[in-house]
Amino acid sequence: MKFNKVISALLVGMMTVSSLAGCGTTSDPGTSSQAPATTEAATSEAPATSEAASAAPVSSDGKILKLNNTSEPGSLSPSLAQGTHDSWIVEHCFEGLFRKSPDGGVEPALAAEVIRDENGNDQDGYKFTFKLKPSKWNDGTPVTAHDFEFTYKNVLNPELASEYAYYLYVIKGGQEYNESKGKVEDVKVKAVDESTLEIYFTSPFTYYEDYMSHYTFLPTQKAAVEANKDWWLKPETFRCNGPFQLTEWINKESIKIRKNPEYYEADKIKLDGVDFIILDDQTSSWQKYEAGELDIAYPLPEQIIEQLKTEKRADFTIGDNLATYYYYFNTTQKPFNNIKVRQALSMAINREIITTKITKGGQQPAFGVTPPGIVDFTDSEDGQGDYQENLGPLFAEDVEKAKALLAEGLAEEGMTELKFTILYNTLDSHKKIAEAIQNMWKENLGVDVTLENAEFQIVIDRRHGQDFQVARAGWIGDYADPMTFLDQFVTAGSQNDGLWTNARYDECVEIMRKGATQQERFKAMKEAEKILMDEMAIMPIYFYSLPYCLKANVTGIFQPVNRYPQFRYADITK
Repeated sequence: MKFNKVISALLVGMMTVSSLAGCGTTSDPGTSSQAPATTEAATSEAPATSEAASAAPVSSDGKILKLNNTSEPGSLSPSLAQGTHDSWIVEHCFEGLFRKSPDGGVEPALAAEVIRDENGNDQDGYKFTFKLKPSKWNDGTPVTAHDFEFTYKNVLNPELASEYAYYLYVIKGGQEYNESKGKVEDVKVKAVDESTLEIYFTSPFTYYEDYMSHYTFLPTQKAAVEANKDWWLKPETFRCNGPFQLTEWINKESIKIRKNPEYYEADKIKLDGVDFIILDDQTSSWQKYEAGELDIAYPLPEQIIEQLKTEKRADFTIGDNLATYYYYFNTTQKPFNNIKVRQALSMAINREIITTKITKGGQQPAFGVTPPGIVDFTDSEDGQGDYQENLGPLFAEDVEKAKALLAEGLAEEGMTELKFTILYNTLDSHKKIAEAIQNMWKENLGVDVTLENAEFQIVIDRRHGQDFQVARAGWIGDYADPMTFLDQFVTAGSQNDGLWTNARYDECVEIMRKGATQQERFKAMKEAEKILMDEMAIMPIYFYSLPYCLKANVTGIFQPVNRYPQFRYADITK
């Protein structure tokens, strides 16, 4: 299909031993992973070379890949996962209808056949029929279409309060049910029989394969969820259907997953398992990699990135990443409800200094929300150029104009000075960025800012509860389309932590979701992004890259541009 060819062009190809590259809220130096360090703080003078760095050991337990998840997962249920600290593990324990492929595209997973009814209408929706491949849960029972129907309706159940429920609004009746305006019986997803799933979508859904590869579309076992709402917490109740299964979870220390013998492609899985440590100290993590205790080093300390680039280390790569680093403004609090104040703060920082002097990993200053790497369909159904490049900068840095705007905005709110706190999740790079912005706002605007750090899950919870003034955040595209960055800021959206609202913006997002053509959708996206930046609902800072190190004898790892390294087909050679 034309769509598959487009996606293949958008995403990076297979990542082997010499190249790797990296949804939703992230767990890298720019979006996530928080848990208290479990080792002593390491010095910043960690050596950048060692014999241990060249190869990963083969454990007495077999081929065990060793990684740093950097943050305690909030949930290992696909229906409740919120960020990469959850999804990196979830995506390797579950299998959905579609999945990312080693060639950088999207491929069928459990979808043996897809039958599309092109004659749908606004009343009936657009009918898709999915025929399932035979597969099993890790307890040996079959995965059925009933599990998929149950899962999707469960995600949309308002009582579950899934952060990604809006992701399933593409299903006819899904939004109404989730917003308690409709009934579960009206959600148009149905198991016709054990191996046939029927879904009516709200639009022609031309990008369904990539969209449905997101972890919220992964199935959960109906019997397990109904028996125990916390089934995902313990190995003995953990039911999954992917390459690996949970075998151990020590709170804030480590997680172990092992090969699932019931996986329908178990013969293709070379690893015996994966051990994750949970460590948010970048320097300590780097030292573990150098000592041979980790097979992938990510995120990397800034000073190490600079050293690795200078030495041209063979195990070092700067990969692409479809992601944006930004700050939220809590628009429910004065004076962040004022557009001029938000504009002033955004115009008064120097993004180039942040990317060249602090992060140093090939990141690009961001003057919009959607990063490079997405084909633009505004003027052609075949796509022409890069969306972000064609859109261009949507605002400019200007300290003098920022001073005038801040004075006007504060006066409109009856204020004469501005003091507030930046909330960020614990990570060295986040701290350094916050300190730099703190100094820029003080020097350029005379604003007094304090800093507060917390574990990542706590930051997420506080953002969702609007318990902040300004807070750091980041977003990895869930699929290669600008909508994955834009639809989260709709009024009452579950990810709209600043509670910004704009009626025309909401209308544009509806066009994105239901547009009959790509051209119609992309025109609405560009209008929406301009509105978002004109009102500075958030403050974009930079577009991510993915600097990492990988042991020379670890093969078969690949990484789509909007995912963390995929180790489904990884192997460790002696």
